[in-house]
Amino acid sequence: MADLWSIISANYKTVGLTVPSKTPYVPVEPTLYEGSWTGKYPDNKTFKITISNVMGFRAKVQYQSGGTNKFQEVLIKDNSFRIGDTKFTLQGQGSAQVRNVVTDPSTGATTLVGGTATQDT
Repeated sequence: MADLWSIISANYKTVGLTVPSKTPYVPVEPTLYEGSWTGKYPDNKTFKITISNVMGFRAKVQYQSGGTNKFQEVLIKDNSFRIGDTKFTLQGQGSAQVRNVVTDPSTGATTLVGGTATQDT
């Protein structure tokens, strides 16, 4: 029974550290997001993000990098969205910051890598 309480206590402390955003979901300007975005991470690996069907604050997104190909419907809030372990944050017209959590399969260690994406015209 003591193990159960220690697990609950640890999770309670972890959840208490997360601060949810108090801003509501609001419609975004589709032209700022729609299209293909390309960029590189510091290790020179390239990525491509394709955003389509932006309606209100919803969109369909495809992320490609190396052998990874993810497709997901996302919610845009505070100029950003997540697709899997990747976060896309709009910086301005035609520029975005992309952060990705990479897990080493042999050790299980995680690393955060970031890159800048530009919107293809």
